[in-house]
Amino acid sequence: MNRVFLTTTSAIAVAGAALLGTAAQAQDDLTIGLAVANLQADFFNQIKQSVEAAGEEQGIEIITVDAAGDAATQVSQIQDLITREIDALIYIPAGATAAGVPVEAARAAGIPVVAVDRNPPDVPGDTFIATNSVAAAQELGDWVCEQTGGTGRVGVVQGQLGTTPEIDRDTGFRAALDDCPGIEIVAQQASNMWMQDEGFAIAQDMLLRDPEITIFFGRADALALGAAQAVQVANLDHDVLVVGFDGDFAGLEAVRDGVLDATMTQRTQGMGRMALESAIALINGEDVPAEQLQPATLTTSENAAGFLENHP
Repeated sequence: MNRVFLTTTSAIAVAGAALLGTAAQAQDDLTIGLAVANLQADFFNQIKQSVEAAGEEQGIEIITVDAAGDAATQVSQIQDLITREIDALIYIPAGATAAGVPVEAARAAGIPVVAVDRNPPDVPGDTFIATNSVAAAQELGDWVCEQTGGTGRVGVVQGQLGTTPEIDRDTGFRAALDDCPGIEIVAQQASNMWMQDEGFAIAQDMLLRDPEITIFFGRADALALGAAQAVQVANLDHDVLVVGFDGDFAGLEAVRDGVLDATMTQRTQGMGRMALESAIALINGEDVPAEQLQPATLTTSENAAGFLENHP
């Protein structure tokens, strides 16, 4: 599968200008469905807000549905959107299970699909917009190696197994550790909803079984916050480095305040706008790259405040 990596400011500007050009061709009566995995997560809420704001600016109706983390619910919601004759679907799968079913249904109805953050591996969207999580997680892993002097015992609080972010973040982080053999992953466990309470329970269990863990990687900021909470109540005799991924507002505040040591800030606002413009381009029959992968920014206490003021 070909990948398009937009890793420079100029590349993003060119792509944005090209997509914005299609917006002028959009009709006022367009209706676009936005199927979101779980609006309890700030990451998905930011994308929702960005899509809806851009739609309002352009006079496009956005119909948003929230699966609340349930794949079966999402399949039903998207079938309803198709029945309502939407012109395009912006789709954030609720999980790996049955993720391709809505794409097949939309495609059968002649409705283009923009997949965001997660792409069904069996039936991918017409375009896929996400962070380049492999590169971002590798950068985070390299930073962890530097901060720890290349030694440590890692507990990984995973996201939903089988989803694109979980697979790619695992790949990137392990690639970094291949060059840092003194750091060993000693425990890992999956969550179901990427939520803070799961992160706390999983990390607490890991520490009970192995109190010598010195690093936690929560695959999302919420999971990392739960791990940080578990470290706090464990009263360990050593420091534990805790890192996350997303750059959501709670995560950024935690990094700013020293609760988390680092995260990778994703361009959620930009991805939301790009999703809408890509949907318009597809409706107009224009070519859109199969993948539009965005960079993330390593975020520590030194630069977290800037992202809180102006999230990309």
